[in-house]
Parts: sequence; structure tokens; C-alpha cells
Amino acid sequence: MIADPGTRCGELYAPAVEVLPEDASDRGAATDLESDGVAVEGACADPFVSSREQLETMLGWLSDGETDGLEHSQLEERLQADGRELLRRMLEDKLELRAFREQRLEGVACSAGVVRAAVEPGHERVLSSVFGQVTVGRQAYRRRGCQNLYLADAQLNLPRERPSHGTRRLAAVESSKGSFEEATEQVREITGLEISKRQVEELARAAAVDFDAFYASQASTAVEQDDDSDDDVLVISCDGKGIVMRSDGLRPATAAAAQRAQPKLRTRLSRGEKPNRKRIAEVGAVYEVKPRCRTGEEVLASSAEKTVPAPKAKRKLLTASVVCDAATVVGQVFDEAERRDPQHQRTWVALVDGNNHQIDRITAEAKARSIKLTIVIDLVHVLEYLWGACWSFFNEGDPAAERWVHEKALAVLEGKASIVAASIRRKATRLDLDTDKRAKADRCADYLHNKAPYLDYPTALRNGWPIATGVIEGACRHLVKDRMDRTGARWGLQGAEAVLKLRALRSNGDFDSYWRFHLAQEQRRVHKTRYANGVIPQGKGRPSR
Repeated sequence: MIADPGTRCGELYAPAVEVLPEDASDRGAATDLESDGVAVEGACADPFVSSREQLETMLGWLSDGETDGLEHSQLEERLQADGRELLRRMLEDKLELRAFREQRLEGVACSAGVVRAAVEPGHERVLSSVFGQVTVGRQAYRRRGCQNLYLADAQLNLPRERPSHGTRRLAAVESSKGSFEEATEQVREITGLEISKRQVEELARAAAVDFDAFYASQASTAVEQDDDSDDDVLVISCDGKGIVMRSDGLRPATAAAAQRAQPKLRTRLSRGEKPNRKRIAEVGAVYEVKPRCRTGEEVLASSAEKTVPAPKAKRKLLTASVVCDAATVVGQVFDEAERRDPQHQRTWVALVDGNNHQIDRITAEAKARSIKLTIVIDLVHVLEYLWGACWSFFNEGDPAAERWVHEKALAVLEGKASIVAASIRRKATRLDLDTDKRAKADRCADYLHNKAPYLDYPTALRNGWPIATGVIEGACRHLVKDRMDRTGARWGLQGAEAVLKLRALRSNGDFDSYWRFHLAQEQRRVHKTRYANGVIPQGKGRPSR
């Protein structure tokens, strides 16, 4: 959350509340401008006079013959700036008209039950909107020694700080796309506001605070299913991706290892020195696939030879966190999967890369929820181990190596992982390879032997299940690497967490729904909690002017 506005520096931030001093009078109770009614009515005869003046100025400029010689890009540039000013004036004129029409209530009670009976018009605050800065006029409900209450602020759902929710939304979206520097430039260009990179980062962090609450609120919402989706396989997958962090964002063990490390160079990290600068972001995915039966040969066929495509993911939902551990992210993934299949009637498959901790967490979560789930290790990882082993037996570039890998992979797909592991060891022994030469062969054999319970590819292919972790691998690249792994980037913990959540929302197609939820939560946090029974008064009172 953004810090208390009263302690903030910078042009865009200012406190939105005032406290009536102990020695101040209740002069607001007798202030109503009724004696100046004629002047007020005249001032409000055309509430949009400023907007009309700007529009007339724009039309006059366009009508001027001197503009006929301008290129279209020059016209666009001028109209873009003048059009933003027109929209800014329209918004400000509307806010002024609303302030003029604001009705006065007899008294407003705060959450502690203390009634503010004194009403004082003429209070103002600045709002940094997407069109530029505007002034918001409103009435203050006052009581000696108490904070003012501003019903207009609550009804307009104004934020505590100056940047409007539209500006915050823009900062959040742009921050999720590119660097904070780029986001700042975009916000400045679109809004015309003078805003700093630090402020944009803080706005992005504040925009992501309701991520967990939003998805938790979805838990009770039934998922719309297609008529033929009952047979779809429910797939969950998890993986981790490292993010280079500032020292204060590292986990304690990693931070201690980084302190002990002695970099070879003063200005940059060398190969092998980055691991102690990273913190793992846990990424989770839930999706569904229509079963598609295949054979091992069809799986290993080249793209040109494939006749049966792999199962295609649909209704994909991603989540990611650099703050939460793997157990928490796995739990969130299971929550979403259970929302889609609360009765556990569908087939559940978990795709992993072989990481033992992930397997343990998934197994524990499934057991705790009494879910029958099959864990399948990604075939691509198996192929990487086989390719590593083949160079123990073949020279690089030898076509025989490719045939050997194809043969062993086909055997694994036929359910013979343990036999393949034994044959690799025998071959290494028969060729009398030294320890270094056979290292990758032994590593592959160990992997196939240890992971054999999760390499039941015959069952997976017969039932039409997916056997590759392309979805979660793509998620790690899209959510994490593409945005977080930029050259020279060093992340703070909260900034990284916010960007991950904002990217996940946009990837899931949930950002618009989330933003509506976020605005409702903001109104509750900032405004409703200040009023009796958490209700913003809406009753009709007498006109204030």
C-alpha cells in the first residue's frame, strides 16, 4: 500500500482531510451562501462555460486558413494536446457543478458514532486525473477536535492521494508492460502530469493489493462450462523462475551466501555468481484440455509428419508470487482447480519438471483434499537428459546420436524407463568410459530410475492427457523473464510482487473485472470504514446553496 499521504513529498501527493482545531468555532453551521443566491445562480447559469471556450478555441484554430499548410501529424499533435485540455475542463466543470448541487445533510456520524453537525462549503482538493490536474470542491462535515468528513469524496470514491483511479490504472497497466522508466514516460505523455518513476512504482504496487482477495472471491463463483467439457482433463502445473533482487529482497539464506561471495569483478557479476542474487518466483497454472489419444511415434514425429496434434490448453489461469513460497502457490492452484471441479469428478493431472519439492507439495495438497491426481513428468525434460547422455557415447554432430535418442525416447514413452536406465549404464560400462566421460550418462540413468513412478506415459497417451509442460514454461517466460530479467534490473520485493500479479491479471484476461473489484475495495477501505455502520450517507438533504 502507498504510505500515509501526510508524510509524502512530491507534487502529486497531498492529504485529503482537515481537522477542526479545538478553539475553532462551529461557523460552518451557519454558512450556507443563501444570502448570495442571485450571484451563485448567475455563476452557475452555464456550468460548462470553460469547456465551451476551449472547444471554440480549437474550432477557431482549425478554421484559420494558416492551418491549411500544416501536415496531418502537426494537426494531430496540436489536437491531442488541446483535446486533453478540453477533456480536463469538462471534467473540472462537471465536478464544480456537482459541488454546486451537493446537498447538505443535517448531520453525519463517523464510525465511532460521533456526529458532525457543522457543515462548511468551499473546501477543495486537487485530483491528478488522466486529463491533467483538476480541482474538486466539496462540503466538510465538522466537529471540534475531530477529522472532517467529506461525503463528496466518498461518493466520488476519490483516493487518499492526488492521482486519480484512472491515472493509477494507467500506471498499473504500463508498469506491467515495460520498465518503470518506460511506464513513467507513457503516463506523462498520455496525461500531461509531472510524475516520477518512484510514484509510478508506488501506484503499481497499490494497484495490485487486492489480487489474492479478488481470486479468493471467485472461489464461490461457478465456472461456466461448455456442453462437452465434462470429459476435459483438469491440468495443474507449477514451476519456479529466478529474479535478480536487491540485497534487501533476498531470502535470509541467499542473502547470507551473497555476503560470503567474493565477486571476481567490481562492476559486474561473472558466470556462476548470479545464483546468490536471485529469489525464486513461484508460478502456477490451471487449465483444461480435450483428451486426444496418441502413440509414442506420433508424439516424436517431426512437425511436418505430425497427424495428431497435441492436446490444446483452454481456460488457462496463471498465478505467480515472489513473496509466497511454493506451498502457498500450489494451494492457490488447487483452489482454482477445485472451483472448476468441486465434486472431484473429473480427471486431474499434474505436470511437473521433476523437481522433488514441487512433487512433494502437490502430493501433500492432493492428499489433504482427498483428490485423486496423477503426476506426470514433462517429456521435454526427459529428452534433455537423453541428449545429455548421448554425448557420452557419440561425437558431436554424429547422426547416430539422433537415432539413439529417438530410440530411447520411444522406449520411455512405451513405459520402459527403468530398462532404458539400465541399458545406458551397461553401455557406459561396456565402453569402459572414465568417470568424467560417463557423468551425464549416469545422471540420465539416475533420473529415469528415480522418476519412473511419474513416467507412466502409456497411460497418459492412451487417455489423451498432455505430457509436456509447455504452458507453465511459457508462463515463466511471459510472466517473469520477459519483464523481470532485463539487463541490469535489480528488483525490490514488493515492486516485483506487484508486477507479477498485474501481469498475471492481464494474461488471464481478468484485469477489467479485477479493477472493478479493486475500486469497490478502495471505497470500503478509504471511505466506508469512516462512517457509521460502514455506510456512506446518501439521504436527501436540503441544497447547500
